[in-house]
Amino acid sequence: QHQTRPREPGFQKLEIPANGPFRALSGVIWYPANDNANTQPFSLIADNAAFVGQRAIIDATPDNTRHPLVVLSHGFGGNWRNQAWLATALVRAGYIVAAINHPGTTSRNLEPATGALLWQRAGDISHVISALEGHALWSGHIDRENITVIGHSLGGWTALEVAGARMDADKMTRDCETHPDLAACDVVRDFAIGKTTADRAKLAQDMRDPRIKRVVSLDLGLARGFSDASLAHIAIPVLIIAAGSPTPKVPSELESRYLFDHLPAKFREISVFKNAAHFSFLQSCKPNAIALLEDDTPGDGIICKDGKNGDRTRIHQAVTRQVLAFLAQH
Repeated sequence: QHQTRPREPGFQKLEIPANGPFRALSGVIWYPANDNANTQPFSLIADNAAFVGQRAIIDATPDNTRHPLVVLSHGFGGNWRNQAWLATALVRAGYIVAAINHPGTTSRNLEPATGALLWQRAGDISHVISALEGHALWSGHIDRENITVIGHSLGGWTALEVAGARMDADKMTRDCETHPDLAACDVVRDFAIGKTTADRAKLAQDMRDPRIKRVVSLDLGLARGFSDASLAHIAIPVLIIAAGSPTPKVPSELESRYLFDHLPAKFREISVFKNAAHFSFLQSCKPNAIALLEDDTPGDGIICKDGKNGDRTRIHQAVTRQVLAFLAQH
């Protein structure tokens, strides 16, 4: 019995042109590769001095079956690399995974004028799905009846938006007077979110995309800005994963727990990972990462800190199991 090595995911860059109200997007797609891909050398994707990369075969030929699609949405100041650990695990379980950068709120492009247009993040998700459904290569590989959105932090907020949650900027403003220290309130303040009447109306619009069958939130922020009525009307399954180790600026009881409390009982599920902190859902860090990050931007070392006795690799494995079980169940 000769051993073949486990098949590595295929990986390609994705460039999606602007279309109507939707903006141009850059990102990547991870996918199950065909058998011949095993003979090709793999590369380490999203690997750098601070973060551990993931093995994949660049431009491998996709296998010839249809797969459910997962779209990943990164957090504020993040990028498509942040959940590469989850993307590769999902591909090994038979999913195709697209991850894009949201203009204005990514690590290399933190731009208040663009970033304040939060409703465009939800539009980005719909735009990716439409682009893949109409794509010469990908349209034949995607099971259109089985689409999920998974987001971390502001990406979790984005996932809820495409599930039908709607932002009430007045409620958010009031809430930030009560909880001014929340990271969500820093973003609302620094990016002047919902400053104009027109912006408030756009934030309140319904961004639900009926093609999306379920969503997963990884320690979301900005949950308290959703209108209670819109949360009560969500009608697709929502898995809420919360960091149990306190991250003072993203306290899960004021964010993930608030979301859970306002969703319909039959569509909600919550899991609290007690050793996880808010940034545990990012890539695993290399041994010298904290020093490197602090050198570059003082304060950024927190990105590599997990909860008490938290081991990021083990947290990722446990989160992956939970996500796969949820996707299989629904």
